[in-house]
Amino acid sequence: MNYVRTGMLMAGLTALFLSVGYLLGGSSGMLIALIFAAGTNLFSYWNSDRLALAAHHAQEVDERSAPELYGMVRDLAARANMPMPRVYLIQEDQPNAFATGRNPENAAVAATTGILRTLTYEELAGVMAHELAHIKNHDTLTMTITATFAGAISSLVTFGMFFGSRDNRPNVIVQILLSILAPMAAALIQMAISRSREYEADRLGGQIAGNPIWLADALAKIAAGVQHIPSETAEARPATAHMFIINPLTGGGMDNLFSTHPDTGNRIAALMEQARAMGLGRAPAAPSFTGQASGSPWGSAPRQPGPWG
Repeated sequence: MNYVRTGMLMAGLTALFLSVGYLLGGSSGMLIALIFAAGTNLFSYWNSDRLALAAHHAQEVDERSAPELYGMVRDLAARANMPMPRVYLIQEDQPNAFATGRNPENAAVAATTGILRTLTYEELAGVMAHELAHIKNHDTLTMTITATFAGAISSLVTFGMFFGSRDNRPNVIVQILLSILAPMAAALIQMAISRSREYEADRLGGQIAGNPIWLADALAKIAAGVQHIPSETAEARPATAHMFIINPLTGGGMDNLFSTHPDTGNRIAALMEQARAMGLGRAPAAPSFTGQASGSPWGSAPRQPGPWG
C-alpha cells in the first residue's frame, strides 16, 4: 500500500506541475513546464548526492579511518544483498543520519559524529539498516525528484507571473491564488510521500538489521537528541530536512499534513509490533557505539543481540 500511495502522490505532483504550466501559458506553457521539469530532474539525478553531502560538509571515510562504522555498513549491505555504498561522517553534535544517491550502485550513507556518541552499536546498526532500506527501495531518487518538482513549481509560478505571455496569462486573482496554493499543494504532496517512505524504510530496516527494536530505541534517542541539540547546517538548508532519519529542524516531527516525517511514537509502535511478529524481545543493556558508559544523555533501553554478536 505504501508503494501504491507513493505512486499516486507522484502522479498527483506531476499533474499539478503540468496544470500550473497550462494555467500560466496554455498548451505552450505546459510544454515549457515539461522541458523545465526534464532539465531540473536530469540535473538533480546526476548531482543531488554531491550537493547534499557538500551542503552538510560530509567527509568520506573508509576501513582505515572508521573501521567499525565502515564494517557495519558493509555487513548490513551484504545482508540486504545490495552494493556497498560510500560512507560519510558529518562533524555535527546533533544525532542524525541520511542516505543519498540516484541508485544502489551510486549511493552514500552519512552519519553525524553526534549519533556515534549517542547510540549503542546495535542501535546504530538499526539506523544504518534504515538508510540502506531507503537506497534499496530507490527512495533517495524518489525524494530527490519530488523535492525538485516542489521547488520547480514555485519557480514556474514566479516565472509565469513575471515573464509569461500576456495573452495566455490568467487574470490577477488566479495568478495570486496560483502563487500561494500551487507551492503549498506541492509541498504537502512532497511531505506525504516522505512520510510514506519513512514507514517502509523502518519496516525493511528492521528486517535487514535483524531486530526492529534496535531501530525503535535509536529513534527515541535521536528524537530526544534533536530536541536538545539544534543543527545550524540543517536550519540553514531546510530543503534537505526530508533526507534525515529524524527531522533535524527545530519544531519538526508532528505526524500531520505539514511534516516531512511521521510521528516518532507512531514509528516506534510500528517497529515494536514488527518485533513481536518476529518473536523478538529485549535483552540486557549494551554500551554505546563509541564504548562510553551505558547509553546516552537521553536515556537508553536494552537491546537484543544481533547476527554479528
